[in-house]
Amino acid sequence: MINENNIKSNVVDLNQSLKDREIEIDLLQKTFTEIGSELDLDKVFQIVAERARALVGAETLLVPILDENCETYTYRGGSGKNSDEIVGESLPLEFGVCGWVWKHKRPWWLGVLDELNDDERNLWEEEAGTMIMVPLQGRRHFLGGISGINKISGGEFTRRDLNLLQMFASIVSIAIENAMAVNNMEKTRQVNDDYRIRLEMLNRQLLESSKELEYLSLYDTVTGLPNRSLFHDRLSRNITQAILSEEEIGLLLIDLDRFKEVNEALGHERGDLLLKKIARRFERNTKSNETLARLGGDEFVIVLPDCDEEASMQRAKEFKSLLEDPFNIVNMKIAVNASFGVSVFPSQSDDASSLLSHADSAMYEAKNNATGLCLYDPELDHMTRGHLVMVADIRRALENNEFELYYQPKISIKDNKLVSAEALGRWVSVERGVVSPDNFIKVLEQNSLLDEYTYWAIDTALQQAKQWNEKCPMRVAVNLSPQTLMNPGFIKNLDRIVGEKKNAEYLIFEITENLFLSEYDALSEVLEYICGLGIELSIDDYGTGYSSLSRLIKLPVSELKIDKSFVKNVDTNKDDEVVVRSTIDLAHNLGLTVVAEGVEDEAAMRVLRKYNCDVAQGYLISKPLPVMEFEQFFQNYSGFTIGAWGN
Repeated sequence: MINENNIKSNVVDLNQSLKDREIEIDLLQKTFTEIGSELDLDKVFQIVAERARALVGAETLLVPILDENCETYTYRGGSGKNSDEIVGESLPLEFGVCGWVWKHKRPWWLGVLDELNDDERNLWEEEAGTMIMVPLQGRRHFLGGISGINKISGGEFTRRDLNLLQMFASIVSIAIENAMAVNNMEKTRQVNDDYRIRLEMLNRQLLESSKELEYLSLYDTVTGLPNRSLFHDRLSRNITQAILSEEEIGLLLIDLDRFKEVNEALGHERGDLLLKKIARRFERNTKSNETLARLGGDEFVIVLPDCDEEASMQRAKEFKSLLEDPFNIVNMKIAVNASFGVSVFPSQSDDASSLLSHADSAMYEAKNNATGLCLYDPELDHMTRGHLVMVADIRRALENNEFELYYQPKISIKDNKLVSAEALGRWVSVERGVVSPDNFIKVLEQNSLLDEYTYWAIDTALQQAKQWNEKCPMRVAVNLSPQTLMNPGFIKNLDRIVGEKKNAEYLIFEITENLFLSEYDALSEVLEYICGLGIELSIDDYGTGYSSLSRLIKLPVSELKIDKSFVKNVDTNKDDEVVVRSTIDLAHNLGLTVVAEGVEDEAAMRVLRKYNCDVAQGYLISKPLPVMEFEQFFQNYSGFTIGAWGN
């Protein structure tokens, strides 16, 4: 029943979204038809104001136009509350938001505040209020803008409002320029032939703009691929044809893993560039009868006509292999991973909506398996298993202290001494048995529970480290997620834990390198505070992110961990060996201790010792152990005596 309700809800949402899009397109097309033949400039401005107000649901909509002196602007059109009192008024160009938009040639909305410094932000928060304004840019110069003040429904203008108003402005600016040109021609009494030629030219531009509007309604503006609307249309047609031909259809849903971190680390502009490159690589390998589309965000979808389960899975593997080579973004090599979900019509789904829903379910299951690829299976459907029950179980596990920490030892390669351990979370549920850390950590992240879990882990690890240091000197490492570290309450909670237990110098915090590319000033202050408590900082999984050691060394880190993907085959893979050797040399030159994680055999250990790596961690030494077994390990530990290491 839960699955059916969700499917119905998805269908309702989809239908409503399509209806909204149809209403918006209809409104825009009617506007273009009206103003395309209207030569009265004041009527053009009034039509633009009324239609734009309806489009974004503004309480007041104004159309400020730059005067001929280019020093002032005048409100030439308006609609809604108090507009009659404002239309006709003129102001200096540098005054208010209009001057800001003219200066920067870009739209204004509250999202811009995040890009301003504190002084400018305070000024414009006071000045702007709940306001949105997009420029009217003519072919030769800036014309003015379209400005909405206060949402009728309350709240703030959204990015969707911004996109709609920008699209609207890009088209009506031609009609406004057209009307202004006609107005000027009438003033200067130009000959009828010149007027007719110019009008025909501008009408052709209006026709081209209408075609552009149609394109924008069907294609994704970032990648140029079919968007959600066109995808649903083509999928429906493919299903109709498959029914007539008694064929099967495969649907492949692709979700890029951790793409949010790419945007946060590199910025949305470079994130969009990466999406374009991914789209082009997929596009080159898409067959003529297949449809590749972008659903939005970091999701792509591919319709596979005449493909059964086996053929669909084979195509999925082919597309997955396309991501094996990294992408070059502004002289940086970016590795991209993705999760692939596959569903098939009609054996697994009997309509377009359920086909997409089942592919989505398979995609989420793929995030939890080793291959990152999954064919839909009703038994594994998160909705039928009760994903919400999983969230409730995890909340209960936190309350009842069901989580525990296992500890994996790290040894000094030079003298084989035990130097530290990494604390790793484990959960054995009464109902579910052993739950993979990847699974429960993801649920913790998605439901705002990760901070609570992390504070528990820090507290537990510190208590344990204090006990062990009475017998064996060692530090204990705890992993910190970026969202916990940058939480405004992190320092307060850390003080609470360390203040109660003391001996913060027994801790190491492991932080992923992606964090070091964003919010540098705030991050630097937090890390300096952590180090001031005596806690060491370690860069975890080095080599899998987007940073460089020269940047990382500006922050107070003391240890670097080479990701296990480079260590596993270091003795047989020359590329991995080069990465490991160069990383060790550079890290040592910068004064960092180097830890190799994922050491599983003696051959890898020999290479690490050859290149003077400091510390090793992995199954060759020990798997993660519960507290009692770890205590037995270090009590009995006398150092490795494998002579082959030195060979």
